[in-house]
Amino acid sequence: MRDVLPVLGRWYAAGVPFGLATVVQVSRSAPRDPGAAMAVGPDEEVVGSVSGGCVEGAVFELAQEVAVGGEARLESFGYSDEDAFAVGLTCGGEITLLVRAVTAERDPGFGAVADSVAAGEPVTVATVADGPAPRGAALAVWPDRTLGTLGTSGLDAAVTADARGELALGATGLRHYGPEGQRREDSVSVFLQSFAPPPRMLVFGAIDYAAAVARIGDFLGYRVTVCDARPAFATPRRFPEGVEVVAKWPHRYLRDTDTDERTVICVLTHDPKFDVPLLTEALRRPAAYIGAMGSRRTHADRAERLAGAGLTERELSRLRSPVGLDLGARTPEEVAVSVAAEIVALRWGGSGAPLTATEGTVHPYRSS
Repeated sequence: MRDVLPVLGRWYAAGVPFGLATVVQVSRSAPRDPGAAMAVGPDEEVVGSVSGGCVEGAVFELAQEVAVGGEARLESFGYSDEDAFAVGLTCGGEITLLVRAVTAERDPGFGAVADSVAAGEPVTVATVADGPAPRGAALAVWPDRTLGTLGTSGLDAAVTADARGELALGATGLRHYGPEGQRREDSVSVFLQSFAPPPRMLVFGAIDYAAAVARIGDFLGYRVTVCDARPAFATPRRFPEGVEVVAKWPHRYLRDTDTDERTVICVLTHDPKFDVPLLTEALRRPAAYIGAMGSRRTHADRAERLAGAGLTERELSRLRSPVGLDLGARTPEEVAVSVAAEIVALRWGGSGAPLTATEGTVHPYRSS
């Protein structure tokens, strides 16, 4: 959804109705996670994807139907054992889609949501998927305000409280309530989609490997900052456009920077005078991933210095060093792929093993 919102925002601002299909639930080996979206707008223009191509034709027709005044629909698509060429997911999974029309009358908060996402402001969108409530009704929830309604004040109040909690976690998924927001009932299904600001990637050490890591971090959707104490190396022209470059001692910069459970920290300096104070700070603060470049001998020396600085075994166990997965990487770009692979595997609980050596579903849905 985040990827297609700029286009949808333009359609909405122009007053053109469009059909929006959103994945609200998946099972088994589904190709896209909840929140993936596809929209059909003016002149049959299509943006986004909900299945990587498996059911897009059927979804196109559904979105067209609801865009011209049809009621919102909840549809499931899965693999057909009788006919593998029927509409369905040949990967064996199942996805449930909410397909609804978006107009200023039906969704008064959509434009404000698109603006907030573009500005990096956190917002959660709650949409009724099923049950005794107006299907497709939407409520936009910010930390300090709301816009829209799900049909009743009680449901709005309960969903607003939960949406703000989900927003703090950056979580997306279905929640269940009674018609007036009763938490012990489950007759109303509401899809909560959180648009938290992009997670941060902090890269320390403005070497050639840093440019490649910054590039792939930007590609994965991180807000990337490269920091180095040496002004001659910490220059924007050496890094991709959009990457923030800071000339400052790494540990001092990190000390003054907020991190959270989604933050990725990559230490590429492999110099004790930078590494030890920086990692001492990093290993004692929230972060999803902390990796440090260097040989096994460098790592052993670094770990000994960190222990001497007072870090506990538990704190040291958070350090991924040598950084990256064993891909046989040599070039900076290959090393960046290795680092990115380890970050993704850690985020989603992947093994890092070849898929030919694993069993079970290829795309299991896991909460990050």
